[in-house]
Amino acid sequence: MSALANHAFAKMNGIGNEIVVVDLRDSKAQVSAEEARAVASPAGAPYDQLMVLQPPRLDGTEAYITIYNNDGSEAGACGNGMRCVVRRIFEKTGQTTATFQTRAGLLNCWQGPAPDLYTVDMGAPKFGWQDIPLAEEFRDTRYIELQVGPIDNPVLHSPSVVSMGNPHAVFWVDDVNAYDLERFGPLLENHPIFPERANITLAHIVDRDHITIRTWERGAGLTRACGSAACATAVAAARLKRANRIVEITLPGGKLGIEWRERDDHVLMTGTADFEYEGRFDPALFASVA
Repeated sequence: MSALANHAFAKMNGIGNEIVVVDLRDSKAQVSAEEARAVASPAGAPYDQLMVLQPPRLDGTEAYITIYNNDGSEAGACGNGMRCVVRRIFEKTGQTTATFQTRAGLLNCWQGPAPDLYTVDMGAPKFGWQDIPLAEEFRDTRYIELQVGPIDNPVLHSPSVVSMGNPHAVFWVDDVNAYDLERFGPLLENHPIFPERANITLAHIVDRDHITIRTWERGAGLTRACGSAACATAVAAARLKRANRIVEITLPGGKLGIEWRERDDHVLMTGTADFEYEGRFDPALFASVA
């Protein structure tokens, strides 16, 4: 039987990014892609990301967190999901700081400047074409040659690319709602230039302190919020000297404060995390899982 059968979970959201948190720190069980997809089914607890807490692998960390997209694939980072995990831990333990390990590395988290705000240190961005990764060399990843539509009149073109523990492509536009992202997103996510697929973001720079974005999330689809996309956009805009290193990012689900810290190049993301309900997984969800 699946380790998730009858197991407790928390349904949460980070400014509209639908998150399910499962604590398996008292178990050595692993969650398979099939189980993750079963949880995401209409009969389960549909989510954008599933955050599975597992026993810590390093001293000084609270847990190793495996992150699943709703198609069962693994994500290296999820800032909105991390804030949900942090709120859950802090409310249970009274802590105000914690360190977690993910596939993308160590993430330090702490209570934000207000009781309902949580900050996640998302680490330093990566810009090298092999680190993002891209399928071919681009010496300058502030812009790369990629477009949608006719060569002489492209609909979208010249995105900035960056890794925030997962690959991001940011297209600069005048109006993020003027494009059919549900149509273009899957094509760009799976473009051959991205061997590990990519998160696709449309970004409009309002001024040097404010940016508006919409994101097609790799493995999850059109989302109301993507924390790592907000971080990637803030960094990309600062690299182009089109925005300051501290900015407010407006997403369909809400707002995030992003700081690309100058002293160590780490990206700090601050925002809310909302609790929705608790439940237990119906064993029938996993009946067909091998």
